Amino acid sequence: MPEPFRPQADPAELDDLRARLRATRWPDAPEDAGWSLGTDLDYLRELCAYWADEFDWTAREAALTRSSFRATIDGLGVHFVHVRAATGNGFPLVLCHGWPDSFWRYSKVVPLLTDPGAHSGDPADAFDVVVPDMPGFGYSDRPATPLATPAVAGMWARLMEAVGYPRFGAAGGDMGSHVSRYLALDHPDRVVAVHRTDAGLPAGDFPDLTPEERDWMAGAAAWAATEGGYAAIQSTKPQTAAFGLTDSPAGLAAWIVEKLRSWSDCDGDIERSYTKDQILTNVTLYWLTRTIGSSMRTYRANAAIPMAQRTRRVEVPSGFSLFRGDVVRPPRAWLERTTNLVRLTEPPRGGHFAPFEEPELYARELRDFFRPYR
Repeated sequence: MPEPFRPQADPAELDDLRARLRATRWPDAPEDAGWSLGTDLDYLRELCAYWADEFDWTAREAALTRSSFRATIDGLGVHFVHVRAATGNGFPLVLCHGWPDSFWRYSKVVPLLTDPGAHSGDPADAFDVVVPDMPGFGYSDRPATPLATPAVAGMWARLMEAVGYPRFGAAGGDMGSHVSRYLALDHPDRVVAVHRTDAGLPAGDFPDLTPEERDWMAGAAAWAATEGGYAAIQSTKPQTAAFGLTDSPAGLAAWIVEKLRSWSDCDGDIERSYTKDQILTNVTLYWLTRTIGSSMRTYRANAAIPMAQRTRRVEVPSGFSLFRGDVVRPPRAWLERTTNLVRLTEPPRGGHFAPFEEPELYARELRDFFRPYR
């Protein structure tokens, strides 16, 4: 049975974090490199100084983990946020996060979904929201053997049953898009509809691709060649990187912050999308739970998913919101080929982390999509 969960960081852990930050051995950087080679040195020094001297994790932790629970699913402790609709009659929805984040991705949007009447919405659109941390992320247990997204989808089906929802909707982005997809593929009798903000990178050999699809695949390959170094490491030798990232908070921040900036709709200014406190809440959660290594190992597990699994077509009604600033945005032809596409929108703002960057827009997308399936 799920039990309430109230984490409280050990003060000694926070003291150690600050000491490590103040003792950081900084690398050099070419003159005027900026963000062109990865995380900008000057920005990271400023961020880490704030982390050491001003950031209040205790306050952020208390706010972040309201309505938190843990349950044992398939022998693993799973942390999740569960908030019921203010109306008492919400549509059950599981929100699936990706990397490099956790349930943090949806922390802004939960109140908009559970109580739309208080946020310029229709109370009839209220959801019962469940936001779990994948195994190896956030406050969930780290699995002894890395789990791929099909296995996580099976766990979420069992979690939703454990909290009382035999039928529900699923939504997600990044790795959470894959989890949502496998929920729809493997549990079509329970998942009434699935909403995604991306379709991942193209997979499979399709001889009858449209010109639009071919252009997209070429663009995806070009993106992987210039931006995909992190994924090559994490899907092959994640443990090597884990040593440094688990030991150095500045290194951990550099690894995560560069992705927050480059995948968001911020025109190169990361603080247009996130405050320092918001960035550091995400990074500190990784630091205190020591989950950067286990989260990266999920890439290794996903790399071993058979192609026959990757190319299955989703028959459950599927909707996509392709936010303007996201990466590798698929064409309609690909979505129609791989899913039972019933709705496609292109919101004018937001990127890969749209639920955090543009929570009002994202909440509206979910309300509109799931309304016919309630």
